Amino acid sequence: MGGVDKGLQLFEGNPLALHALRRLRPQVAGVAVNANRNLPAYEAFDVPVWPDGLADYPGPLAGFLSGLSHCPTPWLLTVPCDTPRFPTDLAARMIDALLDSDDAQIAIAAAPEADRQGVVALRAQPVFCLLPTALLGSLSLFTGQGGRKIDAWTAQHRCVGVPFDRPEDDPIAFANANTLAELYALEADGAPR
Repeated sequence: MGGVDKGLQLFEGNPLALHALRRLRPQVAGVAVNANRNLPAYEAFDVPVWPDGLADYPGPLAGFLSGLSHCPTPWLLTVPCDTPRFPTDLAARMIDALLDSDDAQIAIAAAPEADRQGVVALRAQPVFCLLPTALLGSLSLFTGQGGRKIDAWTAQHRCVGVPFDRPEDDPIAFANANTLAELYALEADGAPR
C-alpha cells in the first residue's frame, strides 16, 4: 500500500485492524494485535499489541510466532487485517474441522478462487489459521533456521483444510486488499457483511 501502515487504513469508517478486531471479538475469548510500527495507534484499540520478536519483520510467520509466544489460551486463531470481510463464523468452523478430524493439529481456511485461466477451485488461505500454542517450539525452530513460508512450516504438521464454499458464504470473504484501490473496491462492493 505504498508504505502506509495497512492496519490503519480506513474500511467502512474504521481502521482495518479495528474492523478485524470487532469482527473477530464475538468469535473468540480474547483478541490482540501484531504490529511493528505506530504502536500507540494500535494500543488505542484497547487490546494487547504484540510486536514481532524476529528482526527485520520477516512476514506472517513472525506474527504467528509472536502470537504463540503471548497467547494465554491453548489455541491461537490468526487473521490478517487486510481481508475485512472474513467470515463471522470463522472460529466455529475452524474448531469444528479440528474436532471432526482424526488427528489434525492445524486448521487452515480454504476458499474458492479463480486461477489465471478463470478456473475456480478451493485454495488454502494460510494466514487464516487455528493452531495450538504447543507448536511454539516447532515454529521457533523453523524461523530460527531462516524459514519464512507458512506453507513450508504447516506442511510439517497434520493440517485440515476448512472449506468456506457453502452457497450462503460470501464469495469475497477472503478477498484481501494489497493496494488502496483494492481496499476501496472491497468497500464499494456493497453493504457491510
